[in-house]
Formats: sequence, structure tokens, C-alpha cells
Amino acid sequence: MNKKFPRKIHIIGSVGSGKTTLAKELSTTLNIPYYELDNVVWKRQNSGDIRRTEQQKVDYLNNIILTEAWIIEGVHNEDWVAQSFLNADLIIFLDTNYLIRIYRIIKRFTLQKIGLEKSNYKPTLSIFIKMFKWNRHFEEIGKPNFYHKYGMYCDKLLVVTNKREILKKSISKK
Repeated sequence: MNKKFPRKIHIIGSVGSGKTTLAKELSTTLNIPYYELDNVVWKRQNSGDIRRTEQQKVDYLNNIILTEAWIIEGVHNEDWVAQSFLNADLIIFLDTNYLIRIYRIIKRFTLQKIGLEKSNYKPTLSIFIKMFKWNRHFEEIGKPNFYHKYGMYCDKLLVVTNKREILKKSISKK
């Protein structure tokens, strides 16, 4: 077991902030499974995604939280994810620059459309436009909501603007 880094990590940030990339890297480095909250919300099926009920989402997430080690990543900070923040050893808030996120949304969509990047959803123009709306919503509502609801966890909260800061800030906290 790696004693230098926590075993239960929740990564939050907007669309294009780098959550999934960071979760994958930490998962590989720490040998901890990672979970995307979007896949907790949606049952992924070839015939099309089906939204889970509120109770199904909570049950699915609680089953993950009960395991000994996990990395959970997602934009969600609604009440149904509260137990994840509570049980996390470390909460990483990726507060990536808004314009960088816009660039990444465009880049991701382009790479998905030409088949160079995998996605859990069909990369349609409608989804592409929604990503910009979600990005703005997170900036104006999601971020303040997160601090209002979960700011009490400041002792285990690491706010960074890019993943390079994680190691630097982790070392300086010791």
C-alpha cells in the first residue's frame, strides 16, 4: 500500500478541466481503480444510454465508496455525491482556466469526431454545444455551490489549476 498518497480520492472540476486524465494517471501510479461519475449516472449500452434513477445512482456510488480504495472523478456536486466527499481522504478540485477548458472541449470533440479519442457518448453537435453551456454553468453555479456545500472539508481539499501543482502542493503540506 502506498502510504504517501491517500487511497480514497475524489476529483472534481468542470468539463475539460482534466479530471479523467488525472484520474487515469493516478489510478495507474497508485494501482487504485477509478470511476467516472458520468458512468454512475448513465447505464452505458450499445443501443443508447439509460439514466439511472436517483436511488440507483446512490446505491451504485455507495458500493464504490465502501471499497478500500477508489478514485472518483466528475463534475457533480449534488447531494447524491455527498458521501463521496465525506469519505474521501483527498478532494482534488481542478480549477483549470476557463479558456483552457474551452480549448480542450474543442480539441476533444474534434478528436472524437475523427475517431482518435474514445468517448462514452456519441459526439454530436448537440453535445458539443452543451459542453460549452455546462462549462459556463460550472463556472457560475457549480464552483460556488461546491465551496458552499463542501468547503467544510478544507483540511482534505487540494485546489489546483493544473495537475503539475498537485505534487508541488502535496509536498508543501507535509
